[in-house]
Amino acid sequence: MKELAFADVWYWFLLGAAISYLIGCFNFAVLISGLKHQDIRHIGSGNPGTMNMTRTFGLKIGLINFFCDGLKGAIPVLCGYFIFRGYCFVGTDVLVSDFARYFFGVFAVIGHVFPVTMKFKGGKGIATTIGLFWCALSCETWWFVFIGLGIFLGLFLYVLIEEWGSMASLIGVSVYTVWQAVIFVLRYSAELTNVFVVLCFMLLLVFNLITWIAHHANLVRLMAGEEHHTSVKKMLKKKKAKKQAQS
Repeated sequence: MKELAFADVWYWFLLGAAISYLIGCFNFAVLISGLKHQDIRHIGSGNPGTMNMTRTFGLKIGLINFFCDGLKGAIPVLCGYFIFRGYCFVGTDVLVSDFARYFFGVFAVIGHVFPVTMKFKGGKGIATTIGLFWCALSCETWWFVFIGLGIFLGLFLYVLIEEWGSMASLIGVSVYTVWQAVIFVLRYSAELTNVFVVLCFMLLLVFNLITWIAHHANLVRLMAGEEHHTSVKKMLKKKKAKKQAQS
């Protein structure tokens, strides 16, 4: 394992953060809805994100949007992992890639939620956050991709039964965060007070703060019983009725 001094490469982290932010600023919901000659920002909840796309255009378009937004988080994570793989911070056993992938990832989420290209009014960051966590956990241990898939299917089942898309989103981010935090605790049990280990945990906390704060209006509506329902059953019935009408 090669040692790397942060002071020698800090500008690469700064450049990576800027690029990750710009990647996050690209909004696929606006692009896809534009291809359908509509603007998702003026439809439904007005949120240019996966959940509103799903309610508006159906499950298929929603999944496409989710995948595209997830890539915005996955790409910076993969760059951070592969660029700094095999390095640890000088004088420690802390992997540079552990810090780099989440450092870059958090800026991708910030770009999605607060895009300079849309006057800082973007989506709520769930798909991007889940995409980056799923990728970050799987790039080290490939079979983690199946655990991530299991979590995603569990969230889909929750939405199918309860119809609370926003709550499923927040639960998903929390589950991935705890999963990664446990791995960090086990990996760095002898260095938990190291500044870079502490920063890794702080980055995990930032993901939750951003997504939960972005959902503050949803949480208020949930507590008041006025939150928008995401009924997968109704979407499927609507699609089936549309096909029957066309045939």
